[in-house]
Parts: sequence; structure tokens; C-alpha cells
Amino acid sequence: MRTRMCFDDVAWERSEAIQEAWIHTLFKKETLMDIGRFILKHRSGKAIELCDPKAGGFNMSFRMKYEDGGSAMIRFPNPGTTMFPEEKVRREVDIMRYLYQHTTIPMPFILHWGTNEETPLALGPFIIMEYIDHAMDLGDALNTPELTIKHRLILDPNIDGPRLELLYRQFAGILIQLSKLQLPMIGSLVQIDDFTWDVGQRPLSYNSNKLVRLGTLPRSELPEMNETFQSASSYFSRLADLHIDHLIHQRNDAVDSADDRRRRYVARLMFRKLAREGRFTSSCTDLGPFNICCDDLRPSNILINDDLQIVGVVDWEFTYAAPVEFSHAPPWWLLLEQLEYWPDGIVAWTEVYELHLKTFLSVLREQESVAIDRGILKDEQRLSGPMQQSWESGDFLVVYAARKSFAFDAVFWKKIDGRFFGPGTSSEDDRWKERLDILTDDKKQTWKR
Repeated sequence: MRTRMCFDDVAWERSEAIQEAWIHTLFKKETLMDIGRFILKHRSGKAIELCDPKAGGFNMSFRMKYEDGGSAMIRFPNPGTTMFPEEKVRREVDIMRYLYQHTTIPMPFILHWGTNEETPLALGPFIIMEYIDHAMDLGDALNTPELTIKHRLILDPNIDGPRLELLYRQFAGILIQLSKLQLPMIGSLVQIDDFTWDVGQRPLSYNSNKLVRLGTLPRSELPEMNETFQSASSYFSRLADLHIDHLIHQRNDAVDSADDRRRRYVARLMFRKLAREGRFTSSCTDLGPFNICCDDLRPSNILINDDLQIVGVVDWEFTYAAPVEFSHAPPWWLLLEQLEYWPDGIVAWTEVYELHLKTFLSVLREQESVAIDRGILKDEQRLSGPMQQSWESGDFLVVYAARKSFAFDAVFWKKIDGRFFGPGTSSEDDRWKERLDILTDDKKQTWKR
């Protein structure tokens, strides 16, 4: 049986059709002229060139070059791939301004932002920001050279050790700064005035956008707009509920057979049981304070120059205050590829990942020591120890499964079930039958229906 849950192909095709139709309208001469004039309203200077638009996973960007050597960029969310465009833009602006004031992480300066009604031809909500010149992104620097844009990224197995340490070390510095920011609730930041922010809205996550776009999850199943969470356990429980809602609502390509559906459903019920029992957090961390977490903080969004120095971090839209366990989980992207897509399976991914995790934790410890010597970090604020513990205990995979609905099945039976419920006597495909006795009678009745 398949482990990773597939996207709904019908939903995917519809999403791409919407995006392609919108992009087609952007290349009309009058549209490009209107966009150019709009940028000029918010960035002074003599413009010399409006560059060809650049498409990303969630956004379309237009860069305007100026005679003074600088550039400005306007960015629109892509219809079809971005399910909550207004919310996404508002939350990204607020978190970028917060990070701009509270960290030294390099990021674009926001010149102006606004809603769909303000843009020419109503192209959507937007952000106009200073463009950061760069040679490549971190993914390009780490990727296997022979792989092209048509391939999925995989860490170069022959990458030079000092080069890898240099790049890992700089990313470690970003994580250290984020880990120092603490907030009283789980949710998205809302700016109140120039110097005040409040956790006032739901966590807008990468996963929730994907569930609505490719899992046909009704928007009504997500947390309410103003819903925040007082504890990590309540948020883990909400994520567990979403896994079940996803399986129920995805129309196509979710399962292979009746037994496959039962297997996936039982796994989700058991995961929810653990979440509701508070097994994924501790009394020391459950009630916060909580840390800043960016779901899309990955190499493709980290810009570097020719000297392999980080010059900018972009795409902060899916950033919110999250359980401490999220920050304590090591970065999943150290191999670039996600574990559910690894060619040789999750066990092989784990073995290779552990080798590179040692390198990352080593340079993280170095950066922490430097920060402690400078008086900007306390010894008890180190991330390296909690990350090591998260990996060794298996908490890393719990967090991974909680945050990635389509990867849930790739992780649960191999890595989570046995840890919490003991070894089974049957194969992974059939173990769900053994686990029925663990569920309460009402859960059994729900499964039978």
C-alpha cells in the first residue's frame, strides 16, 4: 500500500488552470505598464527597466530597476495556489515588521502594501518591497549539480565539508534569533501600532493552505479567523482533528481500498488520542511561552551572494507563534528533500539525515557559544540540546507528522505507533487491526460506521 497520501488530482488541475489563466493576463502590454506605474508611485527615483515577472510557489513578482542601482519589487499572491490571499499578505507584513524590529535577520524593507481594491486591474493584494540583489538561493548552493529545475532538490552527496558548514552555520544563526522571540499564545501576530503586536489571529500555516487547495478540505474545518491557542496540547489536538477531517473530505486519490481507508483512519484516531492525552508536549512547555515558527523557512527562500553569505530571507507568509516543540525539532530540509519523497524510503532518509544533523548541530553549538560570549544568548536558551533530544526521542517525527497532513501516513506506522503503543505482531499494513482494542468503544463505533 502507498504510504504518502496523494493530492487530489482533480483539485490540482483546477488550481493550475486558475493560476495559468491569471498569469496569462499579466503579460498584456497594458497590464505591465499599469504595474510599472504603480511601483513608481511607491519608490522614488528614475526607473530604467521593468524585468520579466518571476513565478514562485505562491507568488508572482515584478522587479523594477532604478538608475541609482537599487530595485523595487511588487509581489502578488497567485490565485489557484494561494487560498487565503488577503490574510496571507496581512500576516506576512505584520511578521516582517516585527522581525525587522526585533532581529538582525536580513530581509526586504516593505515600502507599501495593500488590498486587491488598491492594485491596478484588481490583480490582488500586494507587497512592494526593496529588492535584495543576490547570486543564488541556498537551495542552489546545496543542490546536486546535475539536477535541473525539473527535478526535486537533493543535497549534493559530494558537497565540500567546509562549504556545507559555512551554509549551515549561517542558517543556525537565523534559528537562534527566532528562538529568542517568545509570545504568550499560539497564533499569528497582528500589528497594533508602530511598536506593538498581539497574537490575535489563527496560525496561518503552510499545511492549511495545502489542505484546502489539494485536499479539498472545506475552509469551515479550519480554525476560526480569530481563534488562538493557550496551550501546545490544545493546538496538537486541533492538528490531529484536521488529519481526520482531511481524510473524510478529500474527494479523490486519498485511498487505494476499503482496508487502506480503515488503516489511515485508525492511525489518525490513535494520533488524536495521544494528542488529547497531552503526550506530545510536557508540563514545562505546554502553557508557553511560545516561539516564532516559519513553515516555509527553507533553502529556496534564503538568498546568498557569490561569497556564499546570506543577504536576505524572504517569504514569511506562513509564520506564527507555535509550540516550543516545533522550534526544538531540527530543520527537516538538511537533505533538501522531504522524507516522504526520499527515493529509498523513510528508513534510508533517516540514516542519511542523521549524518548531516551531526554537522548542523556542531555548527549550531559553535554559534550558540559565540552568542553566549557576546552576551546575547543565555546558556539555558541553547537550541542544540533540545534539537538533539527531539531527534533521539522521536519528537521530531511527531512534529513532522502533526504539521504535514499528506506525509502523516509515511511516518505514523513506521515511527510513531511502536514508540507509544509498543511493538506489533503483524505487518505495518495490518497493524491497524491490532490497535482497535486500544481505542475506546465510541471510537470503535465511529470506525464501524
